[in-house]
Amino acid sequence: MPIKVPNGLPANAVLAREQVFVMTEDRASHQDIRPLNLLLLNLMPNKINTEIQYLRKLSNTPLQVNIKLLRIEEHISHNTPQSHPDEFYVNFEEVCHRNFDGLIVTGAPLDKVEFKDVDYWSELTRIICWSQEHVTSTLFSCWGVAAGLKVFYDLDMVPREEKLSGVFMEQTASSFDTLIRGFDDTFLAPFSRYIDFPTRMFNEHTDLQILAEGEESGVYLAVSPDRKQVYVTGHPEYDATTLADEYRRDLKANKSPRLPEHYFPFNDPALKPSCAWRSHASMLFGNWLNYYVYQSTPFKLD
Repeated sequence: MPIKVPNGLPANAVLAREQVFVMTEDRASHQDIRPLNLLLLNLMPNKINTEIQYLRKLSNTPLQVNIKLLRIEEHISHNTPQSHPDEFYVNFEEVCHRNFDGLIVTGAPLDKVEFKDVDYWSELTRIICWSQEHVTSTLFSCWGVAAGLKVFYDLDMVPREEKLSGVFMEQTASSFDTLIRGFDDTFLAPFSRYIDFPTRMFNEHTDLQILAEGEESGVYLAVSPDRKQVYVTGHPEYDATTLADEYRRDLKANKSPRLPEHYFPFNDPALKPSCAWRSHASMLFGNWLNYYVYQSTPFKLD
């Protein structure tokens, strides 16, 4: 089944070339079914690339999904033309009176910024608190995980001296949960962050169930007891070349970045990396949509 996106969204053409079943608003209006209604709060600088990455993963399901793109009001993105969010995104005030089946809060390049110094922290806190009553299940990614942990558990970020960048091995928990149904015992996942998510912090200061973790990455996947929050500390949505693009960007900015680990063939940045996490990522988003959202959400959201 297709994923429904706004008419004219740049992601449409990219996904159509990849044979991803995308349905525009015009065509979807003629179908008489109850689709899932998802909000994507996109905090990443390059919003168009992030849209494409998440839409790829959300489309790999037999469920029809309506996507509404949410932005932080008054926040200006310096890596995306302002005309793009103005045309395709909504402000929180436009949707706060509604209920949604799911919400995704993306990462953001704010690993080294105190929460109190994030210029939109107040609005983000309001959205996360609102999701408790208005969203069936919310998925937090990377820095979004740190934001969720701060709002719900008052936990501050645990900084790293060096960036965790690369593709790392994760171990699936032995306890059964539908979110990891079909996962191998071990799998690969990409990371790009300056903060840590240690297992001890989760065990001692939260009631979250850890579903996957790694020796180098710490906690990778955790969920709340009521399954209303899902915390993914990596970037399963990343393309094969995203870490390479970030590495070259930081080189150009004279930041002396370390080579992403376990990523480039023979650790040679001149060689093209491959995507070793695509199947796990598709299963993660598919399981979330099916078991945590579709199987739990009411037929009539209002």
